[in-house]
Amino acid sequence: MQKFFLLILITIISVQFTAAQTGMDGVADKKNIFKVNLTSPVLKNYAVQYERVISKTVSVALSGRMMPASTMPFKEEIRKNVIKEDDDLITDAFNQAKFSNVAITPEVRFYLGKKGYGRGFYVAPYYRFARYKVHELNYVYNDGSDDVNIKLTGDLTAHTGGLLLGAQWMLSNTVGLDWWIAGPNIGKGKGDLAGLSDKTIDPDVQQDIRRSLENDLDIPFTKTTVTVDSKGANIKMDGPWAGIRAGLLLTFRF
Repeated sequence: MQKFFLLILITIISVQFTAAQTGMDGVADKKNIFKVNLTSPVLKNYAVQYERVISKTVSVALSGRMMPASTMPFKEEIRKNVIKEDDDLITDAFNQAKFSNVAITPEVRFYLGKKGYGRGFYVAPYYRFARYKVHELNYVYNDGSDDVNIKLTGDLTAHTGGLLLGAQWMLSNTVGLDWWIAGPNIGKGKGDLAGLSDKTIDPDVQQDIRRSLENDLDIPFTKTTVTVDSKGANIKMDGPWAGIRAGLLLTFRF
């Protein structure tokens, strides 16, 4: 990770030196900006953005993000806020589970400074569509004599809207930086997880597993419906969804 940020620093210093030599002629005529998110690998994902300058004060942009199947970043903090009980089996299942996600985010930018044309401070209302997939979440329940293993898979879809505050500037007439300072968003999410058990579940154990899952996944303001039968379990979630955009992007203007 230190080498990664060192590379960013070297890149910034290099383009600043180039800017001092070449100046900023013709920047306003270059209306296309392609960007790579430098900070997204910290969250185990990859993100890019394309921006099209429409006028001195307005532009439109489209972002894409993809996280390949991996364990959840910052999983300990997330576990503490989602899984309420201190249960070693639940903790182990969450730590080993693999997730992936994709997101598409269109936005409209309004530049507030005098330079404009994709430069300076801006505010950007945006919409985000995101799909999160659980590839394998191994839930284990001990019925007193033996373990019941249920491998859950499924996905969650979220629709949110937000407002991004940021600043974009040029380091040369081609290369620049886009700083997403803060972009909170809120909306609605809906998910469905299902899994088969490795053995037939007795009726009394079914009720115990259902209560255990309901208690472990007591998410505030979210309606969670858990059903368990002799073959496995199903979890449906429906409720508010929130997040925040932030990051530093290296931009290429043409």
